[in-house]
Amino acid sequence: MANLKVIRQRIKSVQSTQKITRAMQMVAAARVRKAQNRTLAARPFTQKIVEVLQQVVFEANAIDLQELPLLIKRPQSKRVAVIVLTSDRGLCGSYNTNVLKAAARRIQELRDEGKEVGLITVGLKAAGFFKRVKIEKIKSYTNLPAIPTYETAKLIAEFACNLYIHGKPLEGEGNFDQTARVDAVEIIGTSFITMSKQVVRKFNFLPVDLPTGVDHHPLSAETIFEPSLMELMETELLPKYVDNVLYQSLLEASASELASRMAAMSNATTNAKDLIQSLTLVYNKARQADITQQLLEVVGGAEALKN
Repeated sequence: MANLKVIRQRIKSVQSTQKITRAMQMVAAARVRKAQNRTLAARPFTQKIVEVLQQVVFEANAIDLQELPLLIKRPQSKRVAVIVLTSDRGLCGSYNTNVLKAAARRIQELRDEGKEVGLITVGLKAAGFFKRVKIEKIKSYTNLPAIPTYETAKLIAEFACNLYIHGKPLEGEGNFDQTARVDAVEIIGTSFITMSKQVVRKFNFLPVDLPTGVDHHPLSAETIFEPSLMELMETELLPKYVDNVLYQSLLEASASELASRMAAMSNATTNAKDLIQSLTLVYNKARQADITQQLLEVVGGAEALKN
């Protein structure tokens, strides 16, 4: 009987877990559709900024473009900052593991090239993982809104731009550590392809690689830039470009995380169902064996009384 009691408790425990995983699956399924819509809706806007930037670059003088801080490519890149995009929560399958493995490989590649590497981590998972790794942690962003906001992206992008142009911010407004300036910034995150496919990718964030080729008609000759084309590039187009690139990356990461969580919870629910069926079969066999043993004892006792 003791064995039967243990099996019953085990079945109840798995059933409770199944209820939790099913609820988490339903929540993730409801959220991932909205996240997918946000991601797909933001892509045309980001693409439009790229197109406008293409058209303006077509009109600008190449020599003037070289003077813009976010476009300056330093001949020898010695210090590289890597932005790693992960989630604050787990239970999302291999989503965080794949990103962290890709980040670790990229860090090793940069070190093999003789470069210094600093990290800007987004999400508790990245912060916790690299806490045990001997590497410079420049900045950590955790407990961010569940739904990525443009303000959050702008905050991270501004920090990365200041780090690239001026260096690491010090205490006090407008003060920077010039020795902590980086020569390049890269982003490692996940691209949302479909509900069942998300791909980890790495791309250069700073300096900005100007998109080449004008797919649409160039700007009209009657277009007037105020106050000037270069000021428009420096104060409006380039900042909006880097902000939207990071915002799109956060949206892609959020949709990928939710899709991975939905798939993981679906698999967990299915596995719990299979385990319950297996335990039920074991329980029924043990119960049948126990009943048979009791019957044999009764029959044996009756035979003993007859004799």
